[in-house]
Amino acid sequence: MIHYFPENRSNPDVYVTQGPDAYDNTQRALGSMDLSGVKGLRVLLKPNVGRPAEPGTAVTTNPEVIAAAIDIFREAGAMVAIGESPIVGVDLEKAYRICGVTQIAQSRNCPLIDMDKRPFVERSIPNGRVINTLQVCADLDDFDLIVSIPVMKMHMHTHVTLSIKNMKGCLWRRSKVKLHMLSPREGDDNKPINIAIADMSSVLRPHLSIIDGSVGMEGLGPSAGTPKELGVVVVSSDPFAADSVACELMGTTAQKTPHLAIAAERGYGIIDMDAIRIHPANWRDWIKPFDIPPHNLEIHFPNIAVLDKKSCSACQSTLLLFLKKYAQELLDYFPNQNQVHIAIGKGHDEIPDNTLCIGNCMFKQKDQGIFVQGCPPVSSEILKTLTDHAKNSA
Repeated sequence: MIHYFPENRSNPDVYVTQGPDAYDNTQRALGSMDLSGVKGLRVLLKPNVGRPAEPGTAVTTNPEVIAAAIDIFREAGAMVAIGESPIVGVDLEKAYRICGVTQIAQSRNCPLIDMDKRPFVERSIPNGRVINTLQVCADLDDFDLIVSIPVMKMHMHTHVTLSIKNMKGCLWRRSKVKLHMLSPREGDDNKPINIAIADMSSVLRPHLSIIDGSVGMEGLGPSAGTPKELGVVVVSSDPFAADSVACELMGTTAQKTPHLAIAAERGYGIIDMDAIRIHPANWRDWIKPFDIPPHNLEIHFPNIAVLDKKSCSACQSTLLLFLKKYAQELLDYFPNQNQVHIAIGKGHDEIPDNTLCIGNCMFKQKDQGIFVQGCPPVSSEILKTLTDHAKNSA
């Protein structure tokens, strides 16, 4: 991996800024670095725009952070573009617009790239434990410098999602889903998704991380949690060091984040806080511990029984996002029931009648309940299926 920043790789520098203005925070953090090495380079900004979500909800990257990155890289003499490969089923043009990225890009004449448009490029992972190849978006090969710009979020399957995990959005189309559907590795207690992200980071990690902590997400991240204001930005040319400092700001550690711990053990980056040089010295004043994701969904949704057998985390995430938005309305679609049954996963032999069956893995039970196809279906598709079913049953 080429290093464009003249910094000590054994003792990486991490820059943290804090304040009410995300644009200013980003400018100050990036301005602390020597960016002379980016002159003439082609820079791809990879934010988190995986879903259509309004700015400030902590689901997607703050557009002001992206705007500041565009401006400062251009001032340093780089050519800049923004790229994303969204969650399956998401209209990226709509997501860019709703997330506020389109306006930022158009006002600066900055290219917006749908990285799913071109055929993938296959990359091998020589030392992969659960994956040996990746289908990577071809646009990455058009750029010299990849910048990961995630949101600070808890994650119900990977503990946190930061700059290393954000690179999963560089995987082509449905290949992202494969990382959620891997079988457990014999003799390894780690979830396969965490091992897979560590495998991925051996060949797909950013040259620079800009972590948006203006408004983070606690609890049911990455999409159904609660926004939490921090007003911070974290920047480093070692993405593992950046993620480690972000973890601390969230009240946790990289060592508690399996994909970071596994990858660091393999030598892909630094997560030892004693080895990281963090600026300014009083950065710990800005720590605000995040609530972690709950383990029992029925605590939060008492009128809903979730029947989950051998589902992948993609369907689980979709279900959580759907319940976050529509749990209060669900009983209206089941007027003769005191409890709604929702089933996901491919391990069901029997389910109760009138169960809401979500995802293609439930196809064999489609005649026993209300079937929503997709891998996974988006929330709007689930609601549409329920609405159509109610009309047809009236």
